[in-house]
Amino acid sequence: MDPLMAISPVDGRYAGKTAELAAFFSEYALMRYRVLVEVEYFIALCEKPLPQLSEIDPAVFPQLRALYGDFTTEDAARIKEIEKRTNHDVKAVEYFLKERFAALGLDLYSEFIHFGLTSQDINNTATPLSLKEALAEVYLPALRELVGLLSERAALWADVPMLAHTHGQPASPTRLGKELDVFVVRLKEQLRQLEERPYPGKFGGATGNLNAHFVAYPDIDWNAFAESFVASLGLKRSWPTTHIDHYDNLSAIFDALRRINTVLVDLSRDCWMYISMEYFTQQLVAGEVGSSTMPHKINPIDFENAEGNLTYANAIYDYLSEKLPVSRLQRDLTDSTVSRNIGVPIAHSLIAIRSLEKGIGKLILNEDRVAQDLERNWAVVAEGIQTVLRREGFPKPYEALKALTRTGEHITKETISRFIDSLDIDDDVKAELHAITPHTYTGR
Repeated sequence: MDPLMAISPVDGRYAGKTAELAAFFSEYALMRYRVLVEVEYFIALCEKPLPQLSEIDPAVFPQLRALYGDFTTEDAARIKEIEKRTNHDVKAVEYFLKERFAALGLDLYSEFIHFGLTSQDINNTATPLSLKEALAEVYLPALRELVGLLSERAALWADVPMLAHTHGQPASPTRLGKELDVFVVRLKEQLRQLEERPYPGKFGGATGNLNAHFVAYPDIDWNAFAESFVASLGLKRSWPTTHIDHYDNLSAIFDALRRINTVLVDLSRDCWMYISMEYFTQQLVAGEVGSSTMPHKINPIDFENAEGNLTYANAIYDYLSEKLPVSRLQRDLTDSTVSRNIGVPIAHSLIAIRSLEKGIGKLILNEDRVAQDLERNWAVVAEGIQTVLRREGFPKPYEALKALTRTGEHITKETISRFIDSLDIDDDVKAELHAITPHTYTGR
């Protein structure tokens, strides 16, 4: 498909940033993951073994696994062709596999493809497996790369004093590197929580009780089999369930991803503000235009693009998290069409991460502007001065500094110096107070 004809910007304007996700969230990918689950289930039945499958030579297993390992777009097209007749996407996969089994000389055993299963045993393992692998192979490496870049900048600017702003007003000075470190720590903690979330897999037959399995082979512990099989896929079996997975653990994953995005929104807005305050300039890119009418403009577009994509992704995460766990009685079909969109917020999150990486990579520290802002705001040392005076037992130091700094006049270095000299305190304490400047009063 020509990206210019795409309805969604994920597959159009931003196709170059999201192409890696097609292997996990496209229609082709869903078919491939369904084939994977069906094939691995059949092999698990052979390894049990079921009596009727005991004569199958394990040497054929690599050929069976090649059915998903070497899955092609032509294979996907064949499944779509079968689906036109069946009007059922999972049944089309079963019939596709029966054709391939026949080609391998295994048609005698083809009725054990999808044996005793319902569609959701396939969908509710294929979908979380695709999500797990997409996060592991694409999303998490990109996020860790961004965290690494932030860590590098935090180390580079670790000793740069900077005026803090609380409520939008000048506040006790901080250090630029530490402020970036705050985001590093927040992201690492949310990453840890995401990685602790289990990826759920439902495997229980038509209404979750493995009815068909137990009626055919009552002496087999099918629940133990299901637990083992789902674990072999790298998932945690949800049990007991209805016809479908209850999606609670999948919702927890979406919530974890949403929290990561929320931290990144905060980062995007802070970087945007620092650029607006001229604490940062941005590297010029030859040929780039900031405004169609104002030639001088260099807009913080990377951070704006990131914020837009992050908040859009979060709206979808919220919806998925709230909708998927709700189903009428043993099931309705609303989860089926909704779950096909899981890749969409991942894609927008990935676009945002790469925009942030690009934007942060273009930041140039304007040390003169940062230093000027500190020098213009000597009032912020009032906290430090009154705290030392408290230590010394000076009467009502807070009130004294409040009276000094809230007169409406601009507070300068000289204003603070005169105030210190006027105090009835020891000279060594005065020297200690004179040493407090906006550039040095940054804590540790």
